[in-house]
Amino acid sequence: MPTPKKLTIRSLRVRALDLRLLKPMETASGVMHTTPLVLVDVATEEGVEGSSYIRCYTPTALRALAALTADLEPLVKGEDASPASIERKLERHFRLVGSQGLVTIALAGLDMALWDARAKACGVPLVSLLGGTPKAVPAYASLRTMSPSGAAAEAEELLERGFKALKVKIGRSDIAADLETIRAVRSAIGADARLMVDYNQSLSVAEAIDRARVLDDEGLYWIEEPTRFDDYSGHARIAASAKTAIQLGENCWGPHDIAKLIEAGASDHLMLDVMKLGGISGWMRAASLAEAAGLPVSSHAFPEYSLHALAVTPTCKWLEYLDHAGPILQQPVRIENGNAIIADAPGAGIAWNEDALKPFLI
Repeated sequence: MPTPKKLTIRSLRVRALDLRLLKPMETASGVMHTTPLVLVDVATEEGVEGSSYIRCYTPTALRALAALTADLEPLVKGEDASPASIERKLERHFRLVGSQGLVTIALAGLDMALWDARAKACGVPLVSLLGGTPKAVPAYASLRTMSPSGAAAEAEELLERGFKALKVKIGRSDIAADLETIRAVRSAIGADARLMVDYNQSLSVAEAIDRARVLDDEGLYWIEEPTRFDDYSGHARIAASAKTAIQLGENCWGPHDIAKLIEAGASDHLMLDVMKLGGISGWMRAASLAEAAGLPVSSHAFPEYSLHALAVTPTCKWLEYLDHAGPILQQPVRIENGNAIIADAPGAGIAWNEDALKPFLI
């Protein structure tokens, strides 16, 4: 593992943008037409810069998140750009406020940018700084469409790109509507491809148990977030009654929530979100918990950072490919034959396409 060089934080550059999606994202909770992002760039006295982005799902929270992130600068300016020491300092600072919601998101943006800077200072890909080596990670593609015909058409396109596993969002009016979408996608991709489904927390526990019993006959790889994400006991009941694996974790706030999920037996798989876990630092602790519990780990969003983190996660399973920031990056994550490829370049691979992002700046 490379020895990190000393870096000193000089400044933060924080920019908010509301990026219009080329194709709207349909979920059981509604349709997303944009993805609100905050770009974080950390400059150091040594001339090395680190970059990351965070998202807040709704434009309503965008200005607040950008302001909170920018307000971190006086707290860290002049400090050693060490993710561990900065994390400890900011945890103490926000202890009485609490480290969930926008606070966690802002801290995650800084943590990821610091890891990027340190990897660049060492001249290695982030995965190497984390103790691993660049390699291919199996990827599945998340569909943006819920309607049967639209989802089937999108699935065919992604299959042509080399994906061998896909996820479709369900949770429409009733189980018949779910089955219509699932069977349309299955018909399009064939029996050999993996198919996952995501309810986005739209069901009650009782509804989830009833629908899972029907879905058990559909050959699905997992059923994701059937009910409210923090109802661990409810998910444990669903998991106990379903033959299909239950997937949970993307909305857990930090490793402590992951520990509670595991203790409750709420999920057969574990989905980690590098932002909601507090950055790369939080991911690494959560990955250790998953290894101890023997739970396979897949990622949620942020493919650029998740790719490096999954490559050093002992129970790594799948990278979720849902390219929110790709249109504003110089080099989006590359997919070959259903695998995500880590570029052999310093850092996490975040470099902004300034011309592409300029029209969406707030």
